[in-house]
Amino acid sequence: MTQFGGTVRKLRERLRQDDPRFSLRQVAKRVGIEPAYLSKIERGDVAPPSEATTGRLAQELGVDRDWLLALAGKVSSDLQEIIRKRPELFAELIRQLKGAPEDAILRVVREVRDGEW
Repeated sequence: MTQFGGTVRKLRERLRQDDPRFSLRQVAKRVGIEPAYLSKIERGDVAPPSEATTGRLAQELGVDRDWLLALAGKVSSDLQEIIRKRPELFAELIRQLKGAPEDAILRVVREVRDGEW
């Protein structure tokens, strides 16, 4: 079982404890995939699904889309486009932030978001 598949299963099963609508079949139907395919994803028998399917799974399971994509080893297409425009700068920024504590990263995000930089 892959980390991605195991996490998807764990999230779905946790939700299913309180809500029977989170059965494998029902989640697969709402996400727009076959139950057998979701089962294979959860067991790690297949690679993580496409960005679109992963996004629908994230929404269904109530988790952040970018977090689930990262767990799948992917980066959303909108972020890829942003990085492609200035790859050297974003690579350097990410490398510099690699070892930074979370509060420092949040401070940078807030400064950029609020325009206080």
